[in-house]
Amino acid sequence: MSINELIEGLHPLERKVLPYLSVCKSLKEIQEKSKLQEIEVSRALQWLENKNVVKIKRNNFELVEIGKNGKIYFENGLPEKQFLKSIKIKNLTLDAISDKTKLSRQELNISLGLLKRKNAIIFGKEIEITPVGKELLKSKSPEEEFLKKLPVDKSSLNENEKKLLKDLLKRKELVLVNIKKDKLVELTSVGKKLSKIKLTGDYIEGLTPAIIRNESWKDKKFRRYDVEINVPKIYPGKRHFINESKNYAKKIWLSMGFKEMTGPAVNSGFWNFDALFVPQDHPAREMQDTFFLKGKSTLPEKKLVDAVKKQHEDGWDYKWDPELAKKTVLRTHTTVLSARTLAGLKESDFPVKYFSIGRNYRNEALDWSHLFEFNQSEGIVVDPKANFKQLLGYLREFFEKMGYDKVRFRPAYFPYTEPSVEIDVYSNEKNKWLELGGAGILRPEVVKPLLGKDIPVLAWGFGLGRVILPYYGIKDLRDFYKNDLKQLKEMKSWI
Repeated sequence: MSINELIEGLHPLERKVLPYLSVCKSLKEIQEKSKLQEIEVSRALQWLENKNVVKIKRNNFELVEIGKNGKIYFENGLPEKQFLKSIKIKNLTLDAISDKTKLSRQELNISLGLLKRKNAIIFGKEIEITPVGKELLKSKSPEEEFLKKLPVDKSSLNENEKKLLKDLLKRKELVLVNIKKDKLVELTSVGKKLSKIKLTGDYIEGLTPAIIRNESWKDKKFRRYDVEINVPKIYPGKRHFINESKNYAKKIWLSMGFKEMTGPAVNSGFWNFDALFVPQDHPAREMQDTFFLKGKSTLPEKKLVDAVKKQHEDGWDYKWDPELAKKTVLRTHTTVLSARTLAGLKESDFPVKYFSIGRNYRNEALDWSHLFEFNQSEGIVVDPKANFKQLLGYLREFFEKMGYDKVRFRPAYFPYTEPSVEIDVYSNEKNKWLELGGAGILRPEVVKPLLGKDIPVLAWGFGLGRVILPYYGIKDLRDFYKNDLKQLKEMKSWI
């Protein structure tokens, strides 16, 4: 961009600031000389920096300022001066000095200590001023001279002033040291050329109906606009990126004809374990894997409880205990919703497909790949004609729509499905296969007590967090919930 083009594109604020840049080096100086507001100078400098006219250095410094008490003393005199004035004519007791000066006990004690060190008083039953004290009354003390000088940059103080500041800081709100931010401005080679040119010309900032009607635009130039100049990023309001991905996954299941299952996070051990044919002595039901809550839950209708009890006792050969089934737990998987849904179906409802996406809770040790709270996607297909090939088809369709080109299945074992498979997807970023979840056909021991008969029920469940990790470039599951505002603002949307 030529100098002339640069001049034609200058904002009115830039034109007002430019004349001061060759003599002023800080934002504060420019503000004082130009009589502009701080925000106006800041904007002008930012625009000039974008145009390579100036370089800006951010500078933090310590500013020594007069405090609340310091302002009072500046008007009325320091406590030690008031102390000396009260005994200039007549010796007084400390109580009499207090009554006469209205100084607080703390101010009296400080004055007493300072004046004794300077040999300005003789301390007895009554306090007497010395010749040194009378001389102090005639001139400004170093403390008073220092207060008169404020505000001042701490780095500009000499050694004596630094010692004085140290003493004054011990006194309540006499002086304050605050961290201040300033901008130091330096002209670039382009800026130096520009500063030597006398800026003339009357430019129109915007076209209005009035300008068109009176045709005043004919005698003027329009300010040149630079459409390529840097502008601040705007971060619009949006959902948390995890909720975005959950909503997208829901849309996929809904588009495939599934209905959504919902239910409580707090369940009985009956629904969370027993209805899924998990034996009552299974390690997963212990405290190290499950969050148990106080109080006991109620069991469902007797017919269903008896059917589940019979299946456990026949299948696992032990005495089933209803008290263990009444224990209250935070659900450890959304499969509990599948059990509840199956128990509420009638034969006339078949065929039907359900999905859920919800939070689960496990007593896990936190690390990069484990959280004690996580989102899981669950699904079931209840259909007398359903088969294993359909199960793989549903899963392949879902993961391809979630952005994975390669999906594979491996034989596996799970407590309540048979046959069972592990679901793997290929990560192009990591150049390897990632295990995401499990699936299979529910075992008759699960289906018969809940439905009253054995028919094929396709089922699957997988952690949604691991599915969306590669998309967001996150390597640690804990980063999902760290509430870093920079991360939340800059995180890309799920597309």
